[in-house]
Amino acid sequence: MDSWKWPDTLIEIGVILLVMVVAWQVAVVATKRLVASALKRQQDNRGSLGKAGQWLGLDSPRQVKRTRTLGSMLTSVAAFAIVLVGSLMILSTLGLPMGPLLTSAGIGGIALGFGAQSLVKDFLSGIFLIAEDQFGVGDVVDLGEVSGTVEDVGLRITKVRDPGGKVWYVRNGEIIRVGNVSQGWSNALVDIPVDYRSNPQEVISIITQVLEGIEEDDSLKDALLESPQVLGVESIQSTTMTIRILAKCAANQQWGVMREIRERSKVALDAAGIQGPSAPWSQQ
Repeated sequence: MDSWKWPDTLIEIGVILLVMVVAWQVAVVATKRLVASALKRQQDNRGSLGKAGQWLGLDSPRQVKRTRTLGSMLTSVAAFAIVLVGSLMILSTLGLPMGPLLTSAGIGGIALGFGAQSLVKDFLSGIFLIAEDQFGVGDVVDLGEVSGTVEDVGLRITKVRDPGGKVWYVRNGEIIRVGNVSQGWSNALVDIPVDYRSNPQEVISIITQVLEGIEEDDSLKDALLESPQVLGVESIQSTTMTIRILAKCAANQQWGVMREIRERSKVALDAAGIQGPSAPWSQQ
């Protein structure tokens, strides 16, 4: 270490360490301000969009958690970069030959990359899943071979519980496509089957009356974003005529809306004497 000079070398190392600390503090402050600004924009957007903004989840705990998670990731990346650059500068100040060291590190990195490429793929995929908000905890998703409710999203593994109660641990690197029914809003498609001999206009009229003002009902007003619409006759097969209803709902709220619409429609149709579909052999 011919380049070691007392006390100049120690002073240089001290300056480098001081710069590293200052850079770290700047990175932390900048990240906090960036996160606070993003959260404020989410709140402003929700206020301007009213109910739509509320159900888009612009200030939901999930969105807040995601924003803070991204801020934490940025802080970690900044810390890694600061430590790496600072360490190289200190080693250079101590007079260590950087060429062979960097060459050895490069070779080691390549070997590690080949040996743990699946692990690296999982981590990178996890970062993009979180950054792009493809899904979050509580979302109902279809990941191809696995469908269910997301219980945990990590950088390497996503935990999904299927409708049967089984928990699946899915490597993020193996997730090729994502179908998410919990983001923003959901559609409730309700099919009402009646006897094919029924008058379709009469049936549609009865169901339309059932749906009038339903979005103001105390049990449904928080779940429905728009008034349900009767789309008309969806199909006629054998002895069954199917009337389809469309309702735009808040995310994950369509199931209760569908059950309520079916129940009310059934009661109204029975009261009007509209029969359900009959077995083919019972027809004359």
